Amino acid sequence: MERQNITLSLPKSILKKAKALALKEEKSLSALIRESLEEKIRKDTGYKEAMEKEIRRMERGLHLGTAGHMPCSREELHERR
Repeated sequence: MERQNITLSLPKSILKKAKALALKEEKSLSALIRESLEEKIRKDTGYKEAMEKEIRRMERGLHLGTAGHMPCSREELHERR
């Protein structure tokens, strides 16, 4: 994968905590940031794909086994016995 260097501006307190976390996980700060961004992108992409799948399902509609015909009226369906 081709890489691109960037300049990143962070509050000193976050940078200090991120460096400590990277050290604890035995990885570079770049690797820690890259993994965090990859995970965020993966979650966002997964959410969008799931949402699009459900929208397509709603557009197709549900098969209720009635072939578009109701065998009884609303009144009959809700009739108290």
